[in-house]
Amino acid sequence: MSTLRNHVQLIGNVGQEPTITNLESGSKVARFSLATNEYYKNKKGEKEQSTEWHTVVAWGKTAEIVEQYVVKGKEVGVSGKLKSRSYEDKDGIKRYVTEIEANEILLLGTNNGNGSNE
Repeated sequence: MSTLRNHVQLIGNVGQEPTITNLESGSKVARFSLATNEYYKNKKGEKEQSTEWHTVVAWGKTAEIVEQYVVKGKEVGVSGKLKSRSYEDKDGIKRYVTEIEANEILLLGTNNGNGSNE
């Protein structure tokens, strides 16, 4: 049961081109936004869609996979854990962020919904 602690799995579409940072250590870190959609019927019986946005961070080899294959619009599966951190913005205000630290990326679907899988 210990593998169920702080475990996240999401399938969604990449919202923007990933940003790749090369660290001084030679390792890489990749960041991208992921949109997950939920569909439901409202009180009138009409189909509605709700979208949640998530920030995904990948390190090392996983970041290299993101750099090579993940593009805006691509449907991906992400497996990882939640990480929370805080920082001070440029105005000195303390901000809190919760991100998904991906340890596995599964490439699904097509790029940009155009039917080509590059």
